[in-house]
Amino acid sequence: MTEQAIRKVGFIGLGIMGRSMAANLVKAGFDVTVWNRTAARMQPLLEMGARGASSPRAVAEASEAVITIVTDSDDVEQVLFGPEGAAHGARPGTVVIDMSTISPERTRRMAERLAEKDVHMLDAPVTGGDVGARDGTLSIMVGGDEGVFRRCLPIFEAMGRHIVHVGPSGAGQTVKLCNQVIVALNLLAMGEGLAFAAKAGVDLEKMLSVVQKGAAGSWALDNLAPRVLRGDYAPGFMVKLQQKDLRLALEAAAGMNLPLLGTSLVQQLLRSVQAYGGDDDGTQAIVTALERVGNFRLRGSADERPRENK
Repeated sequence: MTEQAIRKVGFIGLGIMGRSMAANLVKAGFDVTVWNRTAARMQPLLEMGARGASSPRAVAEASEAVITIVTDSDDVEQVLFGPEGAAHGARPGTVVIDMSTISPERTRRMAERLAEKDVHMLDAPVTGGDVGARDGTLSIMVGGDEGVFRRCLPIFEAMGRHIVHVGPSGAGQTVKLCNQVIVALNLLAMGEGLAFAAKAGVDLEKMLSVVQKGAAGSWALDNLAPRVLRGDYAPGFMVKLQQKDLRLALEAAAGMNLPLLGTSLVQQLLRSVQAYGGDDDGTQAIVTALERVGNFRLRGSADERPRENK
């Protein structure tokens, strides 16, 4: 007997990524129920036709699948298993889809706890930034039971373009940490390339237009370098969230006795950004740390906001 298609989807977490992802589910015709710790963030979704809920538990009670996208492992555990957590409202057969970036090991443990209630869990972190979330072009890497993944595929297709089942529970989070390691090193490559050009005195826009089209091309060069040249450090992805992801990657690597030298360097440079008050800046602000180290300023990148050296 073919299982009925999932139409009722809960969504917990309406930050920079979540609000656009939830909006795309509404646009795709799903019956969406939302909850966010800061209730005011629910209002734009309610105006689009989503329903609001008073708690994660109430979201699960109204849903066949519940998506969570919050900050860290502790936050996922709280919205699932806290006093008003979604696990308490989920019926047998409900699917929990965690799209946060968290610890692979803790993901596996949470999946085991949910399985005791006959509730399925997929770990499905995303990449593509705020632009991908808004445009519905995210890449989504999914861990968990393949049959449950296939049943949830229409949900993923409303939010992303490249969707891959990568293995059992925890595999999605592991692949996402691979992604974040590569993203981190691309940030450093972008920043050092811009620094070299600025110090050498060549035209930054012309340099960028050339190298974007060759072997050096990357998402960071296409999407973040132009922001740097405008002095725009508004977040698509915040420094503090990148730092959380790098912490998770370095913790997992330590457990495997695997040195990640470049990743560690990027973490330290971003820590310098944080020390100057840049927690909520976009990750392109790594350039400001390179400016301090190299005693130069990128033309067009001067960020005149006052910084407190904490």
